[in-house]
Amino acid sequence: MMKRFMPGLLSLIVLAAPARTAENGFKPLFNGKNLEGWKVFPRGTGAWKVEEGVLVSGGDEASHLFTDRADFTDFHVRAEVMINEGGNSGLYFRTQFGPGFPKGYEAQINSTHRDPIKTGSLYGFPKEAGKTVIKKILVKPNEWFTYEVICKGNRITIKVNGETTVDNFEDKENRFAKGRFALQHHHKGNMVKVRKFEVREFSTEKE
Repeated sequence: MMKRFMPGLLSLIVLAAPARTAENGFKPLFNGKNLEGWKVFPRGTGAWKVEEGVLVSGGDEASHLFTDRADFTDFHVRAEVMINEGGNSGLYFRTQFGPGFPKGYEAQINSTHRDPIKTGSLYGFPKEAGKTVIKKILVKPNEWFTYEVICKGNRITIKVNGETTVDNFEDKENRFAKGRFALQHHHKGNMVKVRKFEVREFSTEKE
């Protein structure tokens, strides 16, 4: 026997379903339209641009695109990223605004660049490479993938397409406690693309 829907029931169901950002607590840091909320040292946006809703790096020299906000501490950051053939980039976190390679943690983005440290690695811990370095190509160049970093205190977890590559690594020196997010443009001919960049902060959540 066919069941009838009560008038307005479908609309109530739709209204009851929370929006994605409200449901999981993630908030976008990239608006998909322009570079509002981001800047390149010492000022401006360098050769970074937005094309058809995608953040794209460019230029003849290395540069880093930083968030304006500088006080991120404990969080789960999630981005959808693509790197080109021979490209090299990084998702920096708890990093400081400044010249050269920023002072902060870096989740490597690299498929086929000559650097043996590939996507999924936590850069800068050579003595603990067994826990922090991925040498296998997990993502092909010019292929979108989801990159996640979970940072709580001095513990860091990195995931590529949902698979854990760095598992609750402990930085015993607790090098960087607070800072910005940043994206790296490594060299001429490099191109990193980002179509989503969002964060859920643990420090602002109610227990």
